[in-house]
Amino acid sequence: MILVTGAGGLVGRPLVDLLVERGAKVRAVSRDPRLTGLPAGVEVVTGDPSRPDTIADALDGVTGVFLNPRALGQSPDPEVVGAAATRLLGLARERGVTRVVAMSALNVDHDVADQPSRLRGEYNKEVEAAAVASGLEWAALRSGYYAANAATSWAPQIRAGDVVRSPYPESSWAPLHERDLAEVAAHALLTGGLAGSGPVLTGPRSLTQQEMIAIIGETIGRPLHFEEVTPEAALQGMTRAGMPETLAAGFVRLQARSYLQHGLVTGEVERILGRPGHTFAEWAAEHAPDFQVQG
Repeated sequence: MILVTGAGGLVGRPLVDLLVERGAKVRAVSRDPRLTGLPAGVEVVTGDPSRPDTIADALDGVTGVFLNPRALGQSPDPEVVGAAATRLLGLARERGVTRVVAMSALNVDHDVADQPSRLRGEYNKEVEAAAVASGLEWAALRSGYYAANAATSWAPQIRAGDVVRSPYPESSWAPLHERDLAEVAAHALLTGGLAGSGPVLTGPRSLTQQEMIAIIGETIGRPLHFEEVTPEAALQGMTRAGMPETLAAGFVRLQARSYLQHGLVTGEVERILGRPGHTFAEWAAEHAPDFQVQG
């Protein structure tokens, strides 16, 4: 039995599907009692991983845990989140769990100023540290830039017109398909093949923003044009859209530095899975409706 925290999320949801496809029994943890659409046979448990005692009984009979920092990030205090992760994994060990696979990030060892996602509760550093110290067989998946961030960044502009405005046109990174990340997690949970390691996971090809936007345009059948704007204008646009200024400033600063991964392609996905990672063009084709005007 595998217990998946964040089972309704970007990575947790495809992970549940993959585990079931491979014959594993799955227990999905969610704060939302309305979580539906999971494969037949998946046991859904309503609980809050940030309060580990609420899901203690769900650990009975479990051999492996997928630990997502977002599922634990209900406190603005990283020490509280780290303590919750430690408590959860302590309960897991007491109840016979032997393996934990934690979501982490490429920038986990960098200065906290280079980890703006911490401002929205993604305490990768603390959760990874709890996994390493848990006494369980552990792996930490240090993911790079998600391809899905392209929708967050650009979909509203693309639905509104043919011009995409952003700073730093030559910034580049290798977008990681969330399904590849989920498949690496499934491999780690079912085989233990990544025990004691923290592989850095990227997509198979580094692309500039202009190249990614061109790929989206080809996918939806509309030529898109990139227009460079100043970092100040980008920051104003993000805050007008509702993002807290400190968080927006952190992401603009990281964008200038290619999210700490300029041109980085690690090849770890291919090494682990024995196949190339999914391309950004494949991701864009699957998510074309996100960029199209509805109705």
